[in-house]
Amino acid sequence: MCGRYAITTAPEAMRSLFRYPDQPNFPPRYNVAPTQPIAIVRFWEGQPRFALVRWGLIPSWVKDPRAFSLLINARGESVLEKPAFRSAMRYRRCLIPADGFYEWRKDGERKRPYYVHRRGGGLIAFAGLWEAWSGPNGEEMESAAIVTTAANQTLQPVHNRMPVIVPPEAFDLWLDCGKVDAETATALIVPAPNDLLELYEVSTAVNRAANDSAALIEPVGGADVTAAVAQKPKLPKRAKAKSSSDDGQTSLF
Repeated sequence: MCGRYAITTAPEAMRSLFRYPDQPNFPPRYNVAPTQPIAIVRFWEGQPRFALVRWGLIPSWVKDPRAFSLLINARGESVLEKPAFRSAMRYRRCLIPADGFYEWRKDGERKRPYYVHRRGGGLIAFAGLWEAWSGPNGEEMESAAIVTTAANQTLQPVHNRMPVIVPPEAFDLWLDCGKVDAETATALIVPAPNDLLELYEVSTAVNRAANDSAALIEPVGGADVTAAVAQKPKLPKRAKAKSSSDDGQTSLF
């Protein structure tokens, strides 16, 4: 499964990779947690578009989200059959940008966190599903879940599941629900190549969602990571966007 991840690439670089016209402006995040707003890329009116949604999918047929289980992951083996996911798999597939994610390995009664990222660094794209929910009193919420599959050989020593990672050349295949049916898209629900990712142990400070700094992805054995995340660092100042009636700017958090 995937329960925490990081997104640290600059907005301009992310926009270039995913080819959306929007101009999102957001700070780096090192500990994105369930129920928080997350960035997704989806097809909208025939082109990739950036959007913010809640992490934790709520099917459209749910009456009360407060009484519904938090669906942060969707098992790839059953997305075509499970009532919570099958409609989204057919009509609302998305990509979830990330620079890395965390997995925990059981060590007796302890769980040791590991940071998993692309060898050499750079963005990866999780396969995702999104939904739109409307409440009886006019409430509206968009939400998403990460599709998972069996772990590859790199991750197996830590965990038996991993997010589905979609390669750039297959972005449109996953996103274009109008031209690519769900059955065809399931061909992408496979473990990542064994040489794509690498991982290392990090501090248990990541277990606390309030901790959010670059210190979280430092390997254990270097500086005191737990102490480093005790104080939230100041984010670097970014240039202000030019004002206009509709400049396409959004705020991630």
